[in-house]
Amino acid sequence: MTGKPDQNQAKAGRITISVDAMGGDAGPAVVVAGIAMSAEKNPDIGFILHGPAEQLKPLVARKRTLEGRVEIRDVRDVVTMEDKPSQVMRNGKGTSMWSALDAIKNGEAAGAVSCGNTGALMALSMLRLRKLPGVNRPAIAILWPSLNPQGFNVMLDVGADVKADAEDLLQYALMGTSYVRNSMDIARPRVGLLNVGTEEHKGSAVLKEAHALIAGHAAQANYEFTGFVEGSDIPGDTADVIVTDGFTGNVAIKTGEGTARVMRTALREAFEYSFLSRIAAVLAMTSLKRLSKRMDPRRVNGGVFLGLNGTVVKSHGGADAMGVSAAVKLAFRLAQHGFAEKLAARVASAGAHTQDDTAPRGMRAATEKD
Repeated sequence: MTGKPDQNQAKAGRITISVDAMGGDAGPAVVVAGIAMSAEKNPDIGFILHGPAEQLKPLVARKRTLEGRVEIRDVRDVVTMEDKPSQVMRNGKGTSMWSALDAIKNGEAAGAVSCGNTGALMALSMLRLRKLPGVNRPAIAILWPSLNPQGFNVMLDVGADVKADAEDLLQYALMGTSYVRNSMDIARPRVGLLNVGTEEHKGSAVLKEAHALIAGHAAQANYEFTGFVEGSDIPGDTADVIVTDGFTGNVAIKTGEGTARVMRTALREAFEYSFLSRIAAVLAMTSLKRLSKRMDPRRVNGGVFLGLNGTVVKSHGGADAMGVSAAVKLAFRLAQHGFAEKLAARVASAGAHTQDDTAPRGMRAATEKD
């Protein structure tokens, strides 16, 4: 093993992130390159890296910036993208993903990052970390590039569970606002409920009930409810938090990813069309680089699992080193803000308020600053 961050942490004041080294499409080399990038930018971060030691030790040794900041947990098995969540829950104890989550459970790490199988990661996270009391369905929250001043909106759920009733959508709103406060420093986030139109008479019975619940909790939970929003508002400036069920959210992000690929291809073809268009591309290079950086999905790589007793960040399976670094940065930032504890307090206070509608001030103390 290399130097243990749990021993060095007390001396250096570091926050330790547990990383599944084996889940990504490109293998552990990209994951190690990503954590090295994070370590270079942030002296206050340490790592527990999970996977076969004979593969990880040479990779870590080649990154001077990781010296003394990584503990390698020798784990032999790997969760593949083809593995079914039910099988992993029964037989996944010896895998790098299981080991990475156990580091949170045992208090050795403040958060975990994995590029692995989303369904298996969610299933194991619920098994090893358990849901927060009062949470029916955890959610996956992602950052979506937007026209808002902060540059991004948060949308949830994007695939943790395809079903969601009105109470679930209320919990998503509460968890989403807590996430925005701690990741974007927005004191009073705006919440929108995704629907087929903005009119209150539109949508299913579940959405209408959720509309009433989310609106009814806005004052106590210190957020602004903007009402129903449409798909065009996801990247807009109408709301900071977009609430929806996992089926709709997952379709939306996959559609967005596909549209972004089409736009990049069309733009490249347009600038390569003729000699004059290539000259135009050279003249516009600075603006194009600025646009490319703003829209680069690697900068916002990482979906946060909300509603668990711990912080888990799911990185895209095809992430490169920059994408892995972004996911690690997100886990570190949330740990730095004590997000898991604040989210637990918010969910608990919301549950108490829901059970006792005669005490509308019941959750105010816990939610004014979360």
